[in-house]
Amino acid sequence: MRQFDFTPFRRSAIGFDRLFDMLEASARQANNENYPPFNLERLAEDHYRITIAVAGFKSDEIDITAQQNLLTVAGKKQESEPREANDSAFLHVGIANRSFERRFELADFVRVESADLADGLLTIDLVREVPETMKPKKIAVNSGDSQPSIEHKAANAA
Repeated sequence: MRQFDFTPFRRSAIGFDRLFDMLEASARQANNENYPPFNLERLAEDHYRITIAVAGFKSDEIDITAQQNLLTVAGKKQESEPREANDSAFLHVGIANRSFERRFELADFVRVESADLADGLLTIDLVREVPETMKPKKIAVNSGDSQPSIEHKAANAA
């Protein structure tokens, strides 16, 4: 993958440092391994889902941490006990059985609603809840033709 230089944009864009940091971190992470595989879905305008393939992991081996704008999903695999001579031996090991850590940058006001593990898939549902004070508001425009209010007339007469 090609590395982008955001220096020219950083010089002229004030207050976007976090965005550029996320883009650079994402580019670095893309060069790293892609284990475990995952899907990102947009279920509705403000509802999202992350689905991670965690075959072989139990719920007590998975740790999900949400802090500020970062969601971290980590899987710590228990050390397997050595097999005895009479036990079966693997002829091929194709199912990854190693620990992992995945990080997801979350936008402001996105919170984790739930997490479920079923059939080797970990699903994490996310919801964006913008506070009422941050939502757009319709502002009424008064026309200049309207008569001043009674209080306004009385103030002007004095």
